[in-house]
Amino acid sequence: MSHTVTTTAELTPAVVPRSGTANVVRLAIAQALAGANSTVVFATGAVVGDRLAPNEVLATLPISVFVVGMAACTLPSGSIARRHGRRAVFMTGTSCGVLVGLLSAWAILAASFWLFCAAMFLGGAYAAVVFSFRFAAADCVLAARRPRALSAVMAGGVFGGVIGPQLVTYTMDLWPSHTFAATFLAQAAVAALSALVLSGVRLPRPAAEEMAGMRPMGVILCQPSFIIAVICGAVSYLLMNFVMTAAPLAMRLCGHAQEDANLGLQWHVIAMYGPSFLTGRLITHFGAQGVVAVGLVLMGVAGVIGLAGVDVVYFWLSLVALGVGWNFGFVGASALILECQRPEDWTRVQPVNDFIVFGMVAVGSFSSGGLLTSYGWDTVLWVLFAPLVLAASALTFSAASRRSRRLT
Repeated sequence: MSHTVTTTAELTPAVVPRSGTANVVRLAIAQALAGANSTVVFATGAVVGDRLAPNEVLATLPISVFVVGMAACTLPSGSIARRHGRRAVFMTGTSCGVLVGLLSAWAILAASFWLFCAAMFLGGAYAAVVFSFRFAAADCVLAARRPRALSAVMAGGVFGGVIGPQLVTYTMDLWPSHTFAATFLAQAAVAALSALVLSGVRLPRPAAEEMAGMRPMGVILCQPSFIIAVICGAVSYLLMNFVMTAAPLAMRLCGHAQEDANLGLQWHVIAMYGPSFLTGRLITHFGAQGVVAVGLVLMGVAGVIGLAGVDVVYFWLSLVALGVGWNFGFVGASALILECQRPEDWTRVQPVNDFIVFGMVAVGSFSSGGLLTSYGWDTVLWVLFAPLVLAASALTFSAASRRSRRLT
């Protein structure tokens, strides 16, 4: 008769499966609410930036600053988690979320482009914390259930994809002389509600023995599996952000209504998070690398669809394919990160991964607006393919290495 033994490698210390399940549920709900923050930013950031910026080339700078905020705040959030636990990070992040809405509304009222950019930096800080929800969920369940826990939290983003665009559509004209001001006030209220949900999450602080057992960062960073996971995660997020940053403004420049852009973005975000109901099971059955590979292919398909025309249907279909591709690529890469970390390493591995990923995304985000305004939508789409080839090559090399190790 066999018995299952739960080791520290399978379950984070002091977290029992029961409380782990409750935490996953709360984190999924918080993901749904907090996901509205990013959706509102991407739906309005370039449009508000275009109205407030001293130069049209700076139209997408607020979204680029948002991504910089994501990158800049991942390592500090890991440091706070190491010293005070994840819950302290969650409360700090949601406080930033409330400030985003208040400062953005103030910036619109004052017609201040630079204040709006400052608000977007805080929005990035909030988003960085929100993306740590997926790892928090995975760390509080048994090892065999980690891909599903990670996917369950990401699935909460489906509702964020509905809440955000609807928030924009129904509030953007409530204050006619200051379009989108009411939207950001509503976003602040949703962030406060997310904080209330997160207040019930119970996660332990890292134990002293865990802190003492952490591997040197050089050892972690030099793992081939870590490098492949980071490349695939960075490319998936870079390309999604690169296109989604430019798409709302591109639709306006092509003569489409803001409501069309909002609807396209809504279905894009639903496509980003909707597959998460199945992604965990797909990873369990087919492996994380296989799921990532499918995601990269779908992102290439998104580029081809976008190049086929500028009618609204092409924008929508391209954004949907891009969203599904991002889900498979990013969630699969996150699962690869979980495979190459030890329990005692999580406060280092996860923030460093997100820092590298969002840092690369920030670089791409800065170029998106300039490419769109200077060279057009087609150029934005053609740029997709070079990073895709890089990620596909890295994945192929990793698969070949695994096969050769099996043969030897």
